Amino acid sequence: MMMGRLALLLLLAFASLQLFCFADDDNNDDDVVFYESFEESFEGRWIVSNKDDYKGLVGEPVVLGVDIDVVFGAAGLWKHSKSEGHEDYGLLVSEKARKYAIVKVLDEPVSLKDGTTVLQFETRLQSGIECGGAYIKFLRPQEAGWKPEEFDNESPYSIMFGPDKCGTTNKVHFIFKHKNPKNGEYVEHHLKYPPSVPSDKLTHVYTATLKRDKEVKIMIDGEEKKKANFLAAEDFDPPLIPAKTIPDPDDKKPEDWDDKEKIPDPNAVKPDDWDEDAPMEIEDEEAVKPEGWLDDEPEEIDDPEATKPEDWDDEEDGVWEPPKMYNPKCAIAPGCGEWKRPMKSNPAYKGKWSPPLIDNPNYKGVWKAREIPNPNYFELDKPDFEPIAAIGIEIWTMQEGILFDNILIAKNEKVAKSYRETKWKPKFEVEKERQQAEEEASGLDFLASIKRKVFNALYQIADIPFLSNYKPQILDHIRKAEKQPNLTMGVLVSTVAIILTIFLKLIFGGKNQQCPRIETKPVPVVAETSDDQGSDGEKVEKAEKNEAAAAARRRRRET
Repeated sequence: MMMGRLALLLLLAFASLQLFCFADDDNNDDDVVFYESFEESFEGRWIVSNKDDYKGLVGEPVVLGVDIDVVFGAAGLWKHSKSEGHEDYGLLVSEKARKYAIVKVLDEPVSLKDGTTVLQFETRLQSGIECGGAYIKFLRPQEAGWKPEEFDNESPYSIMFGPDKCGTTNKVHFIFKHKNPKNGEYVEHHLKYPPSVPSDKLTHVYTATLKRDKEVKIMIDGEEKKKANFLAAEDFDPPLIPAKTIPDPDDKKPEDWDDKEKIPDPNAVKPDDWDEDAPMEIEDEEAVKPEGWLDDEPEEIDDPEATKPEDWDDEEDGVWEPPKMYNPKCAIAPGCGEWKRPMKSNPAYKGKWSPPLIDNPNYKGVWKAREIPNPNYFELDKPDFEPIAAIGIEIWTMQEGILFDNILIAKNEKVAKSYRETKWKPKFEVEKERQQAEEEASGLDFLASIKRKVFNALYQIADIPFLSNYKPQILDHIRKAEKQPNLTMGVLVSTVAIILTIFLKLIFGGKNQQCPRIETKPVPVVAETSDDQGSDGEKVEKAEKNEAAAAARRRRRET
């Protein structure tokens, strides 16, 4: 009897201990290293860069209404603002075509070398996404004397993570910088085949989990989208572990090395009847001017309804000319203006003669430098990450309305999941319901839903690793369909045709596989989001200059 009671007590004690350990594992506050909800104003806690590219007026917050307070501290305006339709605050990128930089220094650096580290944050693209980045840089310890006010795109980071979409760029970046132990240089390693960015206006949560077994896992809205090994050459570009051997930079190709596989036939002679001067096209002498052709009517005429603006200044703006419009008389005629015979292919055209190619008898193959041991080669059992000392947001974006919220660094995946369930999911569900109600009210719910599913499916297909060589062209076609509704069906058909062609080529083989080109109307492309990962900012800069010139012109008129 006593033995039975003792066994029961031991069993109850063991069960209680298990429950205690489980609860402690789920709710251990020590697992939360850093958390920012932005429920309070960021002013005084986050530092806006005062570097030339970002600095502006600095001072107390300026209240703009009940729900928004503003700090003028950058070329772009950061706002502490509520998310649309919620009582939840976030950090808002409020203006387009601007540079933004803001940083939060941690109380203590966070080590990434041991155990699990979870980096998680929310973004909402309230104005949709055409050209903008919403990524975060997790900065490593800076050089002595560095100040948060000096934060810019050159400030070194350990990890850069988050969405970026502009032009053919559509990916959730995961980039880490790693120090080569042999030469001390930091190398930037990009995740290959990263997932695409959701294309709606809803709040999404991005999670990167770094695990002790050399693995990184990327999740969007709690769903795993990508898993990679830091030490695997096929997962990062360039690979973390350098090649063991490299081409000898001092090895030179011998002067007598002939690497031309084909050469012109030295015995070939140009035929006597070969006319190199014959034009490619000639006038069609048999063509006849269509009956009813309006010789005296121009194709374009001045718009008779256009009037000179009242504020037009001939001295500053030049002589005003009415805009042109298509001549309506030409619409009912076979043509207008001077008629000219059309051109046709010249049957006598042969072009410049060149001798046919034959196999080169002296061909030795493609020359390659001999391989030597790589002086920068090293081996690691796991990455030697630099710690995280600060969190920075530094972007150059053409997109306004980007809202950051609930930034989390944790040492437990369950903690990150709990924050997703309690902080993100309720907002997301409300936004989805509101979106569906708006679509139903507009009568476009079915078509919009189908279109959204098709686009999401195409983006997922573009993320397939073995389509990586063709991804830019696939994304370009998808982007055109999103931006030009009148071309959507044609572009979607073109995209599907491209993907099917690629599948067939990959299945049945073939050399020099190329993505088929299907012509569509050109779409203006804005420069990609500018950052220190090589995005092009020339068109953004041009847009800024044009905007500044227009503003100056308006001011001259007002004075």
